[in-house]
Order: sequence, then C-alpha cells, then structure tokens
Amino acid sequence: MSLQLRKISWSFLAILYVLFGALQYNDPDWYIWIPVYVITAYFLFGESRRREQNPMAFYFFVILIIWWLLYIPDVIQWFQDGMPSITGSMKAESMYIELVREFFGLFICIIVMIPIAFRKKIKI
Repeated sequence: MSLQLRKISWSFLAILYVLFGALQYNDPDWYIWIPVYVITAYFLFGESRRREQNPMAFYFFVILIIWWLLYIPDVIQWFQDGMPSITGSMKAESMYIELVREFFGLFICIIVMIPIAFRKKIKI
C-alpha cells in the first residue's frame, strides 16, 4: 500500500473513531466510552503521521483485551437467550443488551489497535 493511501486510510479511521466518541454524549456512561474512542483515534492519527512506535499503544491494547474478556459471560448469556436484537431500540430492555453492545464497541477498538500495537519500527 502506498504511503499516501496509508495516511488517508489511518486518518479516515481516526476521524471515524472521533465521531464514534461524539455519538456517546447521550450514553449514561459517556465518561468511559468517549475516552476509549478518542484514545483509539489518537493512536490512529499517530499511525497516519508515521510517528515512532508508541509503547503506550501496546498497553492500551492489553487494557482493551482484558476489559473485553470481562464481557464474555454477558455475551454467553445473550447467546443462551437466543440472541435477541441489540439494535431494535436505543433503550436496552435488559442489562446484558447494553453489555453486549459495549462488548462489540471494545471489539472494534481492538481490531484497529492490533496493527498499531504490534507494529515494528519501520525506517522510511
């Protein structure tokens, strides 16, 4: 992938994650989710600028993984209940629906953090 296309791709993802964070303003626990998405966007912007590998990216990735794993019991409960829609309404009828949404929110942050957290130093 060309350097210019990489910069555009990482910048686009960073802007997208800032928007994800902005959409959390009406969430009851916005003070948790806005920082998660904004910190992810910070690392994405850093990747678009080809900064040196940031060791904090790996630590952030590990925190996301541990936090994500804590949601596994709720996802299992969701599966056992027949996987009711988690997008049917904005109001979660049961607690695990909100937790499953949070599980997937962390998952999308983890996915974009993988190449950043494990990037080797690249000489340009």
